[in-house]
This record gives sequence, structure tokens and C-alpha cells, in this order.
Amino acid sequence: MKKKIAVIGSGFAGISAATVLAEKGQEVHIFEKNEQIGGRARQFSAEGFLFDMGPSWYWMPDVFERYFKRFGHDPRDFYDLKLLDPGFTMVFEGNEIMDVPANFDELCSLFESIEKGAADKLVKFMEEAKYKYDVGINDLVYKPGLSLTEFIDFKLFKDVFRLQVFSSFSDHVKKFFKHPKLVALMEFPVLFLGAMPEKTPALYSLMNYAGLKMGTYYPMGGFHKVIQGMKTVAENHGVHFHNNEPVTELQIKNNLVHHVSANGNSMDVDAVIGAADYHHIESKLLKKEYRNYDEKYWSKKTFAPSSLLFYLGINKKVPGLKHHTLFFDNNLKQHSQDIYVDPKWPEKPLFYVCCPSKTDPEVAPIGQENVFILMPIAPGLEDNEATREKYYDILMKRLEDYVGEDIRNSVIYKKSYCVTDFVEDYNAYKGNAYGLANTLRQTAILKPRLKSKKVNNLYFAGQLTVPGPGVPPSIISGQVAANELLKKL
Repeated sequence: MKKKIAVIGSGFAGISAATVLAEKGQEVHIFEKNEQIGGRARQFSAEGFLFDMGPSWYWMPDVFERYFKRFGHDPRDFYDLKLLDPGFTMVFEGNEIMDVPANFDELCSLFESIEKGAADKLVKFMEEAKYKYDVGINDLVYKPGLSLTEFIDFKLFKDVFRLQVFSSFSDHVKKFFKHPKLVALMEFPVLFLGAMPEKTPALYSLMNYAGLKMGTYYPMGGFHKVIQGMKTVAENHGVHFHNNEPVTELQIKNNLVHHVSANGNSMDVDAVIGAADYHHIESKLLKKEYRNYDEKYWSKKTFAPSSLLFYLGINKKVPGLKHHTLFFDNNLKQHSQDIYVDPKWPEKPLFYVCCPSKTDPEVAPIGQENVFILMPIAPGLEDNEATREKYYDILMKRLEDYVGEDIRNSVIYKKSYCVTDFVEDYNAYKGNAYGLANTLRQTAILKPRLKSKKVNNLYFAGQLTVPGPGVPPSIISGQVAANELLKKL
């Protein structure tokens, strides 16, 4: 019998969950608070420039392929993927440059040129990382994290030491590499997307395999093309999208959600998947007696960073910039501590610059540049216009020093985005940008549960529950939550 299901949020997790449910014959409605779907992967245009608002790193292409294949499609049905070479560039002190090649043999040669013996060590590191990727991405992340019994027939118990779930990522990297440039290269994914490398499980070396061995890609037309493709598949299966309809209340009766209220209207439902901010759903849409977690619980959790972002339209080409450039010309450990240990605005920040117009002519007028700047910061910081401008000048001066010419006088469009915007647009807890950090104490069954313990037809998906932050994990999260709900139905 067909059931009516509401999904809150139209990001990767929400659309993923909705499509799985609709494919199985359910009537599914997605409620989105914003005018445009996509969550953090929204897109906007201004002055002839097309800006992706959030995700810009397309890693783990097999996760996208597996998702679309589930519904009889291929990513190429919706967007063209381009392998970037170099995958990205790192800038160190003194504007020393490291281009990270797409070809693994070339990468090994690069490592060897920096540290004697590092090529062989990189091969060994990647062999271990590939195993973690194969087990983690194909098996572990598709577990709902509800009970240890899920892993009885799973390689985790047999190979727990090989997966390194309980050992430090930082220690693991330093067993292989000593040179600070190589250490920074291997540690950057967890800093920008997770937590201190010392507190991140070595399991996440699978990220190094994804980025350095599988490659860094770009979907032509921007990351929102992925969302548009997912939307097309969802609508083909009958999913209904309700934009500009923020959910304001979940009405509970007999420990079941019976009604979803949005924009003053009420819809009878048989179940709900909350794919918006987990904390917001519990603290704002549910009465206290129906919540899994209280404020004390959330306040003790380690969240991935927030970000200060700048979207810039520049009326000339900028030499020296690649598609992805990471500025590691200041102290990595100090910036990490400013995010995770003693939260404050950093004195000497690291930052990231994306220039998609180097690859994609669609995103900027001819002869001009589309530039996206991201500086990771601690969530919950006080955010005001004066602070944003202060860091704009700091980051732009560093960028100008690097490329060797003035840029600020050529900026014809500028938009900033920070903590208060993440709160306003996504109801993000403390304005976090990426979700819950993948720390040693926040992995698998130690994350917030994807099933409500008090409301029998309420499930959660997205970056605050399993498997964790990032685009591929969010796509997987929606599928896992939907599968669990289908078992219940």
C-alpha cells in the first residue's frame, strides 16, 4: 500500500532518500525552505558569472555512478566530467608551488623528489588506503549505525586493525612521510572537511586514495549540475518538490508523526525523513519529549568548520591560478588549533581558491575569471561585515602576492558568505559548513542515530548522522535512511 512520506531538505541526502522511496512506490514530498533546491550545492548567477555556492571537489566518482545506476542512469546522462590535471596546486611559504598531478606515477616521482624513499612509501600507503576505501565506501558507509550487531558478518571485527578505526590519522601519515610538504598534502582533506588530524581515525586515509589515486574531477556547468541530474531522476519517479516551504512543526500522536506543517499548511504523512540540519529539526520542530538529544549533547560534539567565503567576478584573466589552489603558506597546526582547540578568528589563516573558469567557459564571460575563496573557521564565531572585510583584504593581498599583480581593482562582482548566512539559509548548528567532524569518538555507531528513538516513523539523513560530512557520504546517507524506513513500512 502506497504511503505518503515527507522529506525535509532538498540537498544531496534529501533527494537521494526521496528517490529511493519513490522508486519503491511511495508518494514522496520534499519540503525545501529556500527558493532553489540543492542545499549547500545551490548556484547563483550575477553579472554574467555562474557561482557554485558550496561543494567544488568532485571526488569518489564511483559513488555518483553507483547512485545513478541504481535508477538506470549514468552521470554522463546529466553532466560531463572532466579530470583535472593537476588535480590541485598547493602553495607553501615563499610561494613555493606543488602541482599535484593526476597521473599516479608522476605523483610518485614528485614525492621522491621531495623526500628520498617517499615514492615506495606512497605506493604502500595507497595500497592500505585502497583497502579502506573498498571496505569503507562499499560496505561500512552503507551501514545504518544503529547497533554493533550490524558488523557481526562484516569485515570490521576481523580487520579492525587494518581499517584503523581507532588509531590517529596524523600518526598514520607520519609513519610514512616526514617532509612537512608531504604531511600537509596528506592531511589537508581532514582539516578542511573534518577535524584535527590527531583526532581523526586513520580510516580516513581512504580520502587520500579518493583524491590522489582516483583523481579530482569537475562537472562541466558547475556542481549544481549534479543536483539537477538527481532532481530529474527524482521527478521521473514521481517525487514532488515544494520550494519556499520551510517545515515549521512535526505533529506527533501515539509516538508517530501524523502531520507536517509548512507555510501554514498541514499535510498528513505516514513517515518523515529529516535531511535538513538534525539539531534544528529536533530543537525547533519537535517538542522536548520527542527529541533524541538535548542541547548539552550537541554542545559537546565536535563540528567540522564553518567558512568565510567570497564569490568574485574579475574582469580579466588571473595568471598563475589553477582550478584548485590551496594556500598552506602559514602554519597548518596553528590554524587547526584556531578552529578546534581555541576557537577564534585565525591570525594567519590557510585558505583555498577555486577558479572554475580555468576549466569551464560557461561560468564567466570571455576573458574574465570566476573566483571562489574559502577560509575555514571555527563554527559559532561572531560574524560581522567589518570582520569579513578585514579577512578579504588579508586573503586578497596573499593572493595578489602569489600571482604577482593587482586583483582587487579588477573585481566587478563580490559577495561574501559566512556563519550567519549558514544559519539563515540552512539552519546550520553554529553556522557549520560541513556537518559533524569525523573524529575518533564520532564515527559509525558513535554518530547521532539516523532513526528517532522516540518517534517511530521519523528518520534522519545528511551530514550530522551516518556516514558523515561531504557530498558522496550525503548521497549515501539518504539511501541508507530510505532503506531503513522501507524496512519499517
